[in-house]
Amino acid sequence: MDKAELKLIIEALLMSNGPLTLNKMLEAFEEENKPNVEQIQAAIHALSEDYKHRAIELKHLPGGYCLQTRMRFSPWIARLLVEKPAKYSRALLETLAIIAYRQPVTRADIEDVRGVAVSTSILKTLLEREWIRIAGHRDVPGKPAVYVTTKGFLDYFNLQSLNDLPTLEQMIHHE
Repeated sequence: MDKAELKLIIEALLMSNGPLTLNKMLEAFEEENKPNVEQIQAAIHALSEDYKHRAIELKHLPGGYCLQTRMRFSPWIARLLVEKPAKYSRALLETLAIIAYRQPVTRADIEDVRGVAVSTSILKTLLEREWIRIAGHRDVPGKPAVYVTTKGFLDYFNLQSLNDLPTLEQMIHHE
């Protein structure tokens, strides 16, 4: 298979269903036509160059590679969306922020920061959205669950890593 054909196949795969890892892309090929990792990386690099001055960009997220619309075009896209994004309560967003910034944390840690109890439904929603996961249990009486964010959290919020979270100072200046 030539480079141009491989690039087209990789582009089609990236349009299919969320972020894809290199290994997941390799699974799409039959054994006798399977490219190596370097060939796929070269095709990804070529696609990235192709999209440099387009409304679409090739992103490398923790969950893999994906094609997405550049953020600067989101106002136009938002006007077309009939479905309104899910509304999350302040308590849920505060809980998620505490987990993101202070992880690993227990429910008690979250409650100490918020000053109020954390409802089970909030943690359940965050777990179901796959924005957080239970990373283990603290070795203290009661063995409380320890929560951390996931790749799904990073992907959803378009972050490469937790280092990309805005600082408190950045959030104050943004408002």
